[in-house]
Amino acid sequence: MKKEIIDHLGRTVEYEFPPKRIISLCPGITETLFAIGLENEVIGRTRYCIYPEKAKEVQAVAGTKDLQLEKVHAAKPDLIIMEKEENTKEMVETLSAFYPVYVAEVQTIDDAYRMMTDMGDLTDSQKEAASLVSDIQQAFTALPELPAARVAYVIWKKPYMVAGKDTYINTLLQRIGFVTPFADSNDRYPVVTEEQFKEAQLDLVLLASEPYPFKEKQQIQFQELLPDSAIQLIDGEMFWYGVRMLESARYFKTYDFGV
Repeated sequence: MKKEIIDHLGRTVEYEFPPKRIISLCPGITETLFAIGLENEVIGRTRYCIYPEKAKEVQAVAGTKDLQLEKVHAAKPDLIIMEKEENTKEMVETLSAFYPVYVAEVQTIDDAYRMMTDMGDLTDSQKEAASLVSDIQQAFTALPELPAARVAYVIWKKPYMVAGKDTYINTLLQRIGFVTPFADSNDRYPVVTEEQFKEAQLDLVLLASEPYPFKEKQQIQFQELLPDSAIQLIDGEMFWYGVRMLESARYFKTYDFGV
């Protein structure tokens, strides 16, 4: 049957319910769809959607910022799921001309819970989605409560970029107890100079493993730049939303932030 639903951008999406041929173009959402029992319905993904392992068996039809439209057409989806930050407006517009496209938007922990709940409603998997959200909420009660250290989470090099306001990463850092001075910027992922790093009086710099793969070499360089700050390498995948939040809770419980 046909169903209408409002996505996170306020768009009305009409699609065949429950959908049987889903393309997901956001890694965190793809992993979550598998977690709520939709491994047979997901028939298209991005080349970055590599979790769980079984997702690699699904046809890759895009990146997060680029499309292989002929592969999308060949997959014949009855629903495409996208995310505002992960995917571009142009991708949404292009695909919406041919298929029902649902766009999620995740900027906070609460948004992540909403996204998972909505994935259940969208796919007739409400029970499974509600169970997942409950498990994550319970796991998050065990997150460490750390001192109010001043922290920067660095995602890119040349130029240096950090996670700022209105990002899931920032809300997760604040949930742990950190102060994130670069969230005062108007940009969600502000470019930061070496001088600005020095002026921020940071207690801790977290160098993420993705999207830029920071390594020990960059850790040493930052330590030379900021000798009074703790400089730590951290698994960027632990800052994905969706089912990965269960693993994140365990990771943060034992991770030594050095502050």
